[in-house]
Amino acid sequence: MKTADKPLLRALGGETLKHPPIWLMRQAGRYLPEYREVRTKAGAFLDLCYNPALATEVTLQPIRRFGFDAAILFSDILVVADALGQKVGFEEGRGPVLEALTTGKDLGKLSLDGFHEHLVPVYETIDRIKGALPPETALIGFAGAPWTVASYMIEGGSSRTFAKAKGWMHGRISDFAALVDLLVEATSQYLIRQVEAGAEVLQLFDSWAGALSHPDMRQFSLAPLRKIVANVHARHPEVPVILFPRGVGAGYLDFAVEEFAQGLGLDPGVPLEWARDHLQAHVCLQGNLDPQLLVIGGRGMGAGVARILHRLGKGPFIFNLGHGIVPETPPEHVAELVKLVRESAA
Repeated sequence: MKTADKPLLRALGGETLKHPPIWLMRQAGRYLPEYREVRTKAGAFLDLCYNPALATEVTLQPIRRFGFDAAILFSDILVVADALGQKVGFEEGRGPVLEALTTGKDLGKLSLDGFHEHLVPVYETIDRIKGALPPETALIGFAGAPWTVASYMIEGGSSRTFAKAKGWMHGRISDFAALVDLLVEATSQYLIRQVEAGAEVLQLFDSWAGALSHPDMRQFSLAPLRKIVANVHARHPEVPVILFPRGVGAGYLDFAVEEFAQGLGLDPGVPLEWARDHLQAHVCLQGNLDPQLLVIGGRGMGAGVARILHRLGKGPFIFNLGHGIVPETPPEHVAELVKLVRESAA
Protein backbone atom coordinates (compact mmCIF):
# COMPACT_ATOMS: atom_id res chain seq x y z
CA MET A 1 0.00 0.00 0.00
CA LYS A 2 1.30 3.46 -0.91
CA THR A 3 1.85 5.96 1.89
CA ALA A 4 -0.70 8.27 0.27
CA ASP A 5 -3.36 5.56 0.65
CA LYS A 6 -3.19 5.55 4.45
CA PRO A 7 -6.45 7.03 5.82
CA LEU A 8 -4.74 9.23 8.42
CA LEU A 9 -2.44 10.79 5.84
CA ARG A 10 -5.32 11.32 3.42
CA ALA A 11 -7.33 13.18 6.08
CA LEU A 12 -4.33 15.34 6.97
CA GLY A 13 -3.93 16.03 3.28
CA GLY A 14 -7.35 17.69 3.30
CA GLU A 15 -9.60 14.85 2.13
CA THR A 16 -13.04 14.21 3.58
CA LEU A 17 -13.26 10.45 4.03
CA LYS A 18 -16.40 8.35 4.22
CA HIS A 19 -14.84 6.56 7.19
CA PRO A 20 -12.79 9.03 9.25
CA PRO A 21 -9.55 7.55 10.57
CA ILE A 22 -9.42 6.85 14.28
CA TRP A 23 -6.64 6.66 16.84
CA LEU A 24 -6.66 7.65 20.51
CA MET A 25 -4.24 9.58 22.66
CA ARG A 26 -2.66 7.25 25.25
CA GLN A 27 -4.03 4.28 23.32
CA ALA A 28 -1.10 2.27 24.72
CA GLY A 29 -1.25 2.30 28.48
CA ARG A 30 -2.54 1.17 31.82
CA TYR A 31 -6.11 0.36 30.72
CA LEU A 32 -4.72 -2.66 28.82
CA PRO A 33 -3.81 -5.78 30.84
CA GLU A 34 -1.10 -6.67 28.31
CA TYR A 35 0.50 -3.26 28.90
CA ARG A 36 0.47 -3.75 32.67
CA GLU A 37 2.20 -7.09 32.20
CA VAL A 38 5.00 -5.50 30.19
CA ARG A 39 5.21 -2.57 32.59
CA THR A 40 6.07 -4.87 35.49
CA LYS A 41 9.06 -6.19 33.53
CA ALA A 42 10.44 -2.80 32.63
CA GLY A 43 11.36 -1.31 36.00
CA ALA A 44 11.13 2.49 36.08
CA PHE A 45 8.86 4.22 33.60
CA LEU A 46 11.73 5.84 31.72
CA ASP A 47 13.38 2.44 31.47
CA LEU A 48 10.34 1.34 29.49
CA CYS A 49 10.57 4.41 27.25
CA TYR A 50 14.25 3.67 26.55
CA ASN A 51 13.82 -0.06 25.95
CA PRO A 52 13.23 -0.46 22.19
CA ALA A 53 11.90 -4.01 22.41
CA LEU A 54 9.39 -3.26 25.18
CA ALA A 55 8.40 0.18 23.87
CA THR A 56 7.74 -1.36 20.47
CA GLU A 57 5.62 -4.08 22.03
CA VAL A 58 3.39 -1.66 23.97
CA THR A 59 3.05 0.60 20.92
CA LEU A 60 1.78 -2.34 18.86
CA GLN A 61 -0.59 -3.77 21.49
CA PRO A 62 -3.56 -1.46 20.72
CA ILE A 63 -3.00 -1.89 16.98
CA ARG A 64 -3.31 -5.66 17.31
CA ARG A 65 -6.32 -5.39 19.60
CA PHE A 66 -8.34 -2.59 17.95
CA GLY A 67 -6.93 -1.99 14.46
CA PHE A 68 -6.49 1.76 14.85
CA ASP A 69 -5.52 3.75 11.77
CA ALA A 70 -2.36 4.98 13.46
CA ALA A 71 0.17 3.87 16.02
CA ILE A 72 1.80 6.52 18.18
CA LEU A 73 5.29 6.03 19.51
CA PHE A 74 5.30 4.97 23.16
CA SER A 75 7.46 7.50 24.98
CA ASP A 76 7.02 10.65 27.07
CA ILE A 77 7.33 14.37 26.39
CA LEU A 78 9.92 14.70 29.18
CA VAL A 79 12.58 12.60 27.45
CA VAL A 80 13.66 15.91 25.88
CA ALA A 81 14.35 17.44 29.30
CA ASP A 82 16.07 14.22 30.34
CA ALA A 83 18.27 14.23 27.22
CA LEU A 84 19.21 17.87 27.82
CA GLY A 85 20.65 16.90 31.20
CA GLN A 86 17.88 17.58 33.69
CA LYS A 87 17.19 14.87 36.25
CA VAL A 88 13.76 13.38 35.47
CA GLY A 89 11.90 10.60 37.25
CA PHE A 90 8.37 9.31 37.70
CA GLU A 91 6.70 8.37 40.99
CA GLU A 92 3.64 6.13 41.20
CA GLY A 93 0.59 8.21 42.11
CA ARG A 94 2.47 11.48 41.64
CA GLY A 95 3.67 11.52 38.06
CA PRO A 96 6.79 13.26 36.79
CA VAL A 97 9.31 14.56 39.31
CA LEU A 98 12.15 16.74 38.05
CA GLU A 99 15.09 18.49 39.65
CA ALA A 100 13.54 21.91 39.16
CA LEU A 101 15.30 24.79 37.49
CA THR A 102 15.46 27.54 40.11
CA THR A 103 17.81 30.19 38.69
CA GLY A 104 19.18 31.22 35.35
CA LYS A 105 22.45 29.54 36.28
CA ASP A 106 20.67 26.18 36.11
CA LEU A 107 20.34 26.66 32.36
CA GLY A 108 24.08 26.11 32.15
CA LYS A 109 23.51 22.50 33.18
CA LEU A 110 21.44 21.89 30.04
CA SER A 111 23.10 21.08 26.74
CA LEU A 112 22.48 19.61 23.31
CA ASP A 113 25.82 17.78 23.60
CA GLY A 114 24.97 14.10 23.68
CA PHE A 115 21.28 14.85 23.10
CA HIS A 116 20.79 12.46 20.21
CA GLU A 117 23.00 9.79 21.71
CA HIS A 118 20.73 9.79 24.75
CA LEU A 119 17.69 9.36 22.50
CA VAL A 120 19.07 6.59 20.27
CA PRO A 121 16.74 4.01 21.93
CA VAL A 122 13.73 6.14 20.92
CA TYR A 123 14.87 6.30 17.31
CA GLU A 124 15.47 2.55 17.34
CA THR A 125 11.95 2.02 18.69
CA ILE A 126 10.47 4.01 15.81
CA ASP A 127 12.44 1.93 13.31
CA ARG A 128 11.19 -1.30 14.89
CA ILE A 129 7.57 -0.12 14.98
CA LYS A 130 7.69 0.98 11.37
CA GLY A 131 8.77 -2.48 10.28
CA ALA A 132 6.00 -4.20 12.23
CA LEU A 133 2.93 -2.12 11.35
CA PRO A 134 0.22 -3.17 8.89
CA PRO A 135 0.66 -1.32 5.58
CA GLU A 136 -2.45 0.82 6.06
CA THR A 137 -1.43 2.02 9.55
CA ALA A 138 0.41 5.33 9.90
CA LEU A 139 3.13 5.90 12.49
CA ILE A 140 2.92 9.05 14.62
CA GLY A 141 5.93 10.52 16.37
CA PHE A 142 5.52 13.25 18.95
CA ALA A 143 7.04 15.74 21.34
CA GLY A 144 5.91 18.20 23.97
CA ALA A 145 5.59 21.88 23.14
CA PRO A 146 8.18 24.25 24.66
CA TRP A 147 5.73 25.93 27.07
CA THR A 148 4.46 22.65 28.51
CA VAL A 149 7.93 21.09 28.81
CA ALA A 150 9.37 24.31 30.26
CA SER A 151 6.62 24.39 32.88
CA TYR A 152 7.58 20.91 34.10
CA MET A 153 11.26 21.85 34.10
CA ILE A 154 10.69 24.96 36.21
CA GLU A 155 7.91 23.65 38.48
CA GLY A 156 9.65 20.32 39.08
CA GLY A 157 6.48 18.43 38.13
CA SER A 158 2.81 19.06 37.52
CA SER A 159 1.20 22.28 38.71
CA ARG A 160 -2.23 23.82 39.10
CA THR A 161 -1.13 27.46 39.16
CA PHE A 162 2.14 27.43 37.17
CA ALA A 163 3.30 30.16 39.54
CA LYS A 164 7.01 29.40 39.18
CA ALA A 165 6.88 29.03 35.41
CA LYS A 166 4.92 32.25 35.00
CA GLY A 167 7.34 33.91 37.43
CA TRP A 168 10.12 33.10 34.98
CA MET A 169 7.97 34.12 32.02
CA HIS A 170 7.31 37.61 33.35
CA GLY A 171 10.04 38.13 35.96
CA ARG A 172 13.06 36.40 34.45
CA ILE A 173 12.29 37.21 30.88
CA SER A 174 15.73 36.59 29.38
CA ASP A 175 16.16 33.28 31.21
CA PHE A 176 12.72 32.08 30.15
CA ALA A 177 13.35 33.12 26.54
CA ALA A 178 16.68 31.25 26.58
CA LEU A 179 14.97 28.10 27.87
CA VAL A 180 12.23 28.31 25.23
CA ASP A 181 14.81 28.85 22.49
CA LEU A 182 16.74 25.79 23.66
CA LEU A 183 13.56 23.72 23.69
CA VAL A 184 12.61 24.92 20.20
CA GLU A 185 15.98 23.78 18.87
CA ALA A 186 16.03 20.49 20.78
CA THR A 187 12.44 19.63 19.88
CA SER A 188 13.00 20.47 16.22
CA GLN A 189 16.05 18.23 16.04
CA TYR A 190 14.25 15.46 17.93
CA LEU A 191 11.27 15.47 15.57
CA ILE A 192 13.47 15.57 12.48
CA ARG A 193 15.30 12.48 13.75
CA GLN A 194 11.95 10.79 14.43
CA VAL A 195 10.96 11.33 10.80
CA GLU A 196 14.30 9.99 9.61
CA ALA A 197 13.72 6.90 11.77
CA GLY A 198 10.30 6.28 10.19
CA ALA A 199 7.62 8.56 11.68
CA GLU A 200 5.08 9.65 9.05
CA VAL A 201 3.07 12.13 11.12
CA LEU A 202 4.12 14.29 14.08
CA GLN A 203 1.99 15.57 16.95
CA LEU A 204 3.02 18.38 19.29
CA PHE A 205 1.34 18.32 22.68
CA ASP A 206 0.89 21.66 24.44
CA SER A 207 -1.08 20.17 27.29
CA TRP A 208 -0.95 23.28 29.49
CA ALA A 209 -1.52 25.94 26.81
CA GLY A 210 -4.88 26.67 28.40
CA ALA A 211 -3.13 28.03 31.50
CA LEU A 212 -1.86 31.03 29.52
CA SER A 213 -3.52 34.36 28.81
CA HIS A 214 -4.22 35.00 25.14
CA PRO A 215 -1.17 37.26 24.60
CA ASP A 216 1.09 34.78 26.44
CA MET A 217 -0.44 31.91 24.47
CA ARG A 218 0.46 33.61 21.20
CA GLN A 219 4.00 34.42 22.36
CA PHE A 220 4.93 31.27 24.26
CA SER A 221 2.73 28.54 22.75
CA LEU A 222 1.86 29.45 19.17
CA ALA A 223 5.08 31.22 18.16
CA PRO A 224 7.47 28.46 19.36
CA LEU A 225 5.28 25.81 17.75
CA ARG A 226 5.35 27.73 14.48
CA LYS A 227 9.16 27.78 14.61
CA ILE A 228 9.37 24.05 15.30
CA VAL A 229 7.04 23.19 12.43
CA ALA A 230 9.01 25.48 10.10
CA ASN A 231 12.24 23.76 11.12
CA VAL A 232 10.77 20.30 10.52
CA HIS A 233 9.21 21.27 7.20
CA ALA A 234 12.46 22.82 6.01
CA ARG A 235 13.89 19.28 6.11
CA HIS A 236 10.75 17.20 5.57
CA PRO A 237 7.99 19.27 3.95
CA GLU A 238 5.94 16.14 3.21
CA VAL A 239 5.37 15.21 6.87
CA PRO A 240 2.07 16.49 8.32
CA VAL A 241 2.01 17.95 11.81
CA ILE A 242 -0.88 17.91 14.29
CA LEU A 243 -0.98 20.55 17.04
CA PHE A 244 -2.79 19.97 20.33
CA PRO A 245 -2.93 23.23 22.32
CA ARG A 246 -5.31 21.90 24.93
CA GLY A 247 -7.67 24.27 26.65
CA VAL A 248 -7.04 27.44 24.62
CA GLY A 249 -10.73 28.03 23.85
CA ALA A 250 -11.19 30.72 21.21
CA GLY A 251 -7.42 30.66 20.81
CA TYR A 252 -7.85 27.59 18.61
CA LEU A 253 -8.76 30.06 15.87
CA ASP A 254 -5.28 31.61 16.10
CA PHE A 255 -3.70 28.23 15.39
CA ALA A 256 -6.12 27.35 12.60
CA VAL A 257 -5.97 30.53 10.55
CA GLU A 258 -2.17 30.60 10.44
CA GLU A 259 -2.27 27.24 8.61
CA PHE A 260 1.30 26.24 9.46
CA ALA A 261 0.23 22.76 10.58
CA GLN A 262 -2.03 20.23 8.88
CA GLY A 263 -4.01 19.00 11.92
CA LEU A 264 -5.49 20.58 15.03
CA GLY A 265 -6.53 18.46 18.01
CA LEU A 266 -9.56 19.73 19.94
CA ASP A 267 -10.27 19.26 23.64
CA PRO A 268 -13.82 18.36 24.78
CA GLY A 269 -14.70 21.96 25.63
CA VAL A 270 -14.59 23.16 22.02
CA PRO A 271 -18.10 23.74 20.58
CA LEU A 272 -18.50 21.50 17.56
CA GLU A 273 -20.52 23.93 15.44
CA TRP A 274 -17.96 26.69 16.05
CA ALA A 275 -15.11 24.33 15.15
CA ARG A 276 -16.87 23.30 11.96
CA ASP A 277 -17.72 26.86 10.93
CA HIS A 278 -14.47 28.61 11.88
CA LEU A 279 -11.66 26.06 11.98
CA GLN A 280 -12.28 23.19 9.57
CA ALA A 281 -11.82 25.24 6.39
CA HIS A 282 -8.24 25.90 7.47
CA VAL A 283 -7.10 22.59 8.92
CA CYS A 284 -7.98 18.93 9.46
CA LEU A 285 -9.64 18.68 12.87
CA GLN A 286 -9.03 15.90 15.38
CA GLY A 287 -11.02 15.02 18.46
CA ASN A 288 -12.81 15.50 20.71
CA LEU A 289 -14.79 12.89 22.67
CA ASP A 290 -14.69 13.33 26.44
CA PRO A 291 -12.48 10.48 27.79
CA GLN A 292 -15.02 9.90 30.56
CA LEU A 293 -17.65 8.95 27.98
CA LEU A 294 -15.28 6.19 26.91
CA VAL A 295 -15.19 4.99 30.53
CA ILE A 296 -18.98 5.08 30.78
CA GLY A 297 -19.66 3.51 27.39
CA GLY A 298 -23.16 2.59 26.27
CA ARG A 299 -25.75 5.10 25.17
CA GLY A 300 -23.85 8.15 26.40
CA MET A 301 -20.75 7.26 24.44
CA GLY A 302 -22.80 6.44 21.36
CA ALA A 303 -24.58 9.79 21.48
CA GLY A 304 -21.25 11.60 21.86
CA VAL A 305 -19.79 9.79 18.87
CA ALA A 306 -22.82 10.50 16.70
CA ARG A 307 -22.81 14.17 17.65
CA ILE A 308 -19.13 14.60 16.72
CA LEU A 309 -19.43 12.72 13.44
CA HIS A 310 -22.55 14.62 12.44
CA ARG A 311 -20.92 18.00 12.93
CA LEU A 312 -17.31 17.35 11.89
CA GLY A 313 -17.49 14.31 9.63
CA LYS A 314 -18.35 16.31 6.50
CA GLY A 315 -14.87 17.84 6.32
CA PRO A 316 -11.27 16.72 6.89
CA PHE A 317 -11.48 14.94 10.23
CA ILE A 318 -9.74 12.40 12.48
CA PHE A 319 -11.71 10.82 15.30
CA ASN A 320 -9.95 10.94 18.67
CA LEU A 321 -10.54 11.82 22.29
CA GLY A 322 -10.28 15.33 23.66
CA HIS A 323 -7.42 14.12 25.86
CA GLY A 324 -5.81 10.79 26.66
CA ILE A 325 -7.47 7.51 27.65
CA VAL A 326 -7.72 7.24 31.45
CA PRO A 327 -6.52 4.05 33.21
CA GLU A 328 -9.98 2.91 34.35
CA THR A 329 -11.28 2.67 30.76
CA PRO A 330 -12.68 -0.81 29.95
CA PRO A 331 -10.94 -2.16 26.82
CA GLU A 332 -14.27 -3.44 25.52
CA HIS A 333 -15.51 0.16 25.39
CA VAL A 334 -12.58 1.05 23.15
CA ALA A 335 -13.51 -1.80 20.80
CA GLU A 336 -17.10 -0.56 20.75
CA LEU A 337 -15.92 2.98 20.02
CA VAL A 338 -13.93 1.85 16.99
CA LYS A 339 -16.95 -0.08 15.74
CA LEU A 340 -19.27 2.91 16.24
CA VAL A 341 -16.98 5.29 14.37
CA ARG A 342 -16.52 2.98 11.43
CA GLU A 343 -20.15 1.90 11.18
CA SER A 344 -21.70 5.31 11.89
CA ALA A 345 -19.60 6.91 9.20
CA ALA A 346 -20.58 4.34 6.57
